[in-house]
Amino acid sequence: MDLLVIDEGTTSTRAMLFGADGLCRGAEQQDIVQHHPGPGLVEHDAEEIWTKSLACARTLIDEKGGAGRLRAIGITNQRETIVFWSRRTGRALAPAIVWQDRRTAEACARLKEEGREPFVQAKTGLLLDPYFSASKIAWALEHWPQLREAGDDLCIGTVESYLVFRLTGGLHVSDATNASRTALMDIASGRWDDDLLDLWGVPRSALPEIVDCAGPLAETLSGHFGQPIAIAGLAGDQQAAAIGQACLRPGDTKGTYGTGAFILTHTGAELRPSRHRLLSTVAWQLGGERRYAIEGSVFVAGSLIQWLRDSLGLLACASESESLARSVPDNGGVYLVPALSGLGAPYWRPDALAAISGLSFSAGHAHIARAALEAMAHQTHDLMTAFAGDGAAWECLKVDGGMIGNDWVAQDLADMLDLAVERPHFVETTALGAAMLAGVGCGLFGSLGEAASMRGAVERFTPALDGDARRARLAGWQDAVERVIRSD
Repeated sequence: MDLLVIDEGTTSTRAMLFGADGLCRGAEQQDIVQHHPGPGLVEHDAEEIWTKSLACARTLIDEKGGAGRLRAIGITNQRETIVFWSRRTGRALAPAIVWQDRRTAEACARLKEEGREPFVQAKTGLLLDPYFSASKIAWALEHWPQLREAGDDLCIGTVESYLVFRLTGGLHVSDATNASRTALMDIASGRWDDDLLDLWGVPRSALPEIVDCAGPLAETLSGHFGQPIAIAGLAGDQQAAAIGQACLRPGDTKGTYGTGAFILTHTGAELRPSRHRLLSTVAWQLGGERRYAIEGSVFVAGSLIQWLRDSLGLLACASESESLARSVPDNGGVYLVPALSGLGAPYWRPDALAAISGLSFSAGHAHIARAALEAMAHQTHDLMTAFAGDGAAWECLKVDGGMIGNDWVAQDLADMLDLAVERPHFVETTALGAAMLAGVGCGLFGSLGEAASMRGAVERFTPALDGDARRARLAGWQDAVERVIRSD
């Protein structure tokens, strides 16, 4: 029997079917529209998320022989995006505010000035930044009167919480990985924290119950797929990817390069505070026991290539970036700092603006495309330095995500990090991790260690760049970043 995964991302939602051997037996995908009602504002239509996620799952199930062949469902999702809906009808009451949204930058800066960030970091492992859900909820409750008027009918949750509610007809739960990204959960206890709720003005009654990432969590309504199906695995996308990469031992590190780029290093049962502006987060929770990770978040990765293609017209298609990068011997002195949604870790400058520097008459669009791809390794090197400062040095980086199908990017990471980079043959490890959790949750596997057999074969990239060339590129990058920060 197979495992169905609903993988709801920032720009698309899809359903994928996995066997116990880890092979993907089918997939169905639909795009999700991002709405930008103003500068720095990013929203989704939560009803579109629901209807398209359901449609993808139904289509795939029908194509593959019906619900009777399914053992369980796993769900993984874009984290920090927050949804507001009616407890009575399940319908959205307002737009979903996306993780990339910057509308609360001033509110977060004000709390920083008041000296509240150490309190927030100690409780949550997070920093004061618009990225996290709490400030988005506070803004919505202040500015959208229909939410205040909803009273006890109001439900608030991250995307997996919303999908479970709709699939089950009213179960309001959130798994510990997603809850840990709201800035409302005490990361040590795994419970909503009264002081944090008071800080942001969030009503506890609207929030879901925090549950494990795997187990007999729920069942879908029979009307959705013809018969009930167990929901047995839940995790935010980056934690799911770390599980899919078998980052199960302290020190194991993965990097996902999708819309943004996210690095997680597993720290085991130890909750390790960061001294270098990284994040402490829940890696997973099973049987009420949590495992932790340190995370670095880069807001713009694959979306930079999309921007070069769609907004600037420098690329005919995303894959053209690789051939352009190979067409020139180096970046020609051009650096691109992709702060299109501010700068994430380790800088945490939501006010920063993107910049292309080092342009001259000798620079062409190939140099800009190469600089965009090089920015992936440059940003990752910044994170590697911060992780090492926190005592979490990397021995190998396990990579995945849409950008990593690009061999040039994978090799450039190895060259600039001076580190082995490991890429699985099946790079959609976010969905695979959700399948592994569902497999554990329904009893198909006895542990995540057993489920790790689903990962399959890998390919390794090893450093091949001269040390002087590496240092010169990094020096140019640091100069470009400092220019962006100084300009703010």
